[in-house]
Amino acid sequence: MSEVERKRPSTIHEVARLAGVSHTTVSRYLQDKDNLKPKTRLKVEYAVKALDYRPNLAARSMRTRRTNRLAIVLATGPHFPGRALAAAAETAHQAGYQIEIVSVEGGPRARAARIDELARSGQVDGILAMSSIDLKSAKSLSVPLVRSESHDEKLRVLGELAGATEVREIIEYLAGLGHRTFLHVAGDQEYSSARNRKSVYLETIERLGLRSVGVVDGDWSAQSGYDAITALPADCGVTAVVAANDVVAMGVIRGARSRGWEVPRDLSVFGWDDEAMGQFATPSLSTVSVDREAQARDAIHRLLAEIQGKPAPEPSARTLNHVIHRESTAPPPPRADGRSEAQ
Repeated sequence: MSEVERKRPSTIHEVARLAGVSHTTVSRYLQDKDNLKPKTRLKVEYAVKALDYRPNLAARSMRTRRTNRLAIVLATGPHFPGRALAAAAETAHQAGYQIEIVSVEGGPRARAARIDELARSGQVDGILAMSSIDLKSAKSLSVPLVRSESHDEKLRVLGELAGATEVREIIEYLAGLGHRTFLHVAGDQEYSSARNRKSVYLETIERLGLRSVGVVDGDWSAQSGYDAITALPADCGVTAVVAANDVVAMGVIRGARSRGWEVPRDLSVFGWDDEAMGQFATPSLSTVSVDREAQARDAIHRLLAEIQGKPAPEPSARTLNHVIHRESTAPPPPRADGRSEAQ
């Protein structure tokens, strides 16, 4: 094979031959692969990857009068939702679409005005709003609009992602191990997620008749976790810490060790987010896995269905948050009199 032949882009017909299907089946895969039978989908997916096939978006646009581009509109803020946007982009790319991320300064009206401009421009086939917009009706737009609105004006998470019911499960689990004295190192109280977790923590401690040495309002940083644990009196009796996120939890663990407390021998620590650093820490961190990608994928699927004139798909079967037990939690140490804390 010559150098020129090796560099020639693969065609949809070559993909079809390798997969043993028709070129129309490959086209259906590129538009909405979930509508294919699993066995057929796997064959086409293998062929696409093996041949490094890239759809000719320009040709498709001329043929279908579509741009094969989607816009995601969101607020401008300090906490960029990278994981959610990456999942949205991947889902769109698999369907043959490119993504344009539009970050708009100003409030809901400014974002609505930008959406109107995008719709009129003819440059996109559909729009996903991830932050709130002041738009009375999407019917007046010339392209489909899907509202996810999962992030507020500062790109802080809203709705399901800001939930806190897992705090109840964490405390009940730790109490079941024998822990009776707790500390909560909270996140920034401007965030609904931090407020929700603090509220559930206090409610659960009271309901179970447990003891809390306090709630420390932090700022999501490792330093806030370190400072909270090192500031405790030596005789506080705390044996379990519920941290606002994994970063705070790592600060708690470092602060505990600076005091000569070992985790989990002397202190059990729970985080939140299931970040990679917690998985590979020593000890590995018990945490809450948060599927930040699920809502974004479902929103893109809804938008693609709107563009294709199909019924809105059912949300994927998913659990946004679930508790993971790892090495940083264990039964509390025996008391000086040899009895466990639960006795």
